[in-house]
Amino acid sequence: MKVTALIPVYNEEKTITGVLQVLKEDPLVDEILVIDDGSTDNSAALARSMGVQVISLEKNQGKGAALECGIEHIDSEIILMLDGDLLGLTDRHINLLLNPVLNKQCDMTVGIFSHGRGVTDLAQLLAPHLSGQRAVRTSLIKGIKNLADCGYGVELAINEYVRKRGRIEYIELPQLTHVMKEEKRGFVRGTRDRLNMYADLIKTSLENLKKR
Repeated sequence: MKVTALIPVYNEEKTITGVLQVLKEDPLVDEILVIDDGSTDNSAALARSMGVQVISLEKNQGKGAALECGIEHIDSEIILMLDGDLLGLTDRHINLLLNPVLNKQCDMTVGIFSHGRGVTDLAQLLAPHLSGQRAVRTSLIKGIKNLADCGYGVELAINEYVRKRGRIEYIELPQLTHVMKEEKRGFVRGTRDRLNMYADLIKTSLENLKKR
């Protein structure tokens, strides 16, 4: 089955090449699609220099919009979604995410950081459904709508959509972590973005409860 890695990126020039290099060398990954969400740094240029397909959005629209755009353009059987700010990504992590879906043990895997950094491990232990690392059958996710409206609640929306239609398996990803918002954007802006994220999560959770 053909696998496309979908990487939403917003100002990830310090980490994107490392993520893409691992993906390019993994035999399970057939193609890579980067959605540049209006970056103001060299993220898109660096991705293009590595020979991967890049779609650039004119302005920053949020992760949901980037994922929605990517899903629309992919015709592979399986989508591997990874964040562009990962630290410590290896072939093992990719295999752990992909193999259960390739072997039809489940319809989507969700990766949980473990033994990476204490602060990110704890965050995902408390809220594993928020992880951006996952593999999913494309046919299952193609029908999802309005991801662009979810804000930081996009992972919750995807989980809820798949939960109603298939099987989800949570997978530990040892020694994998990512750059925190406060580290990327500074303490003040990072904290503000984190608070906005919590607000979006509450909003999405309430909307999901109403739909059940």
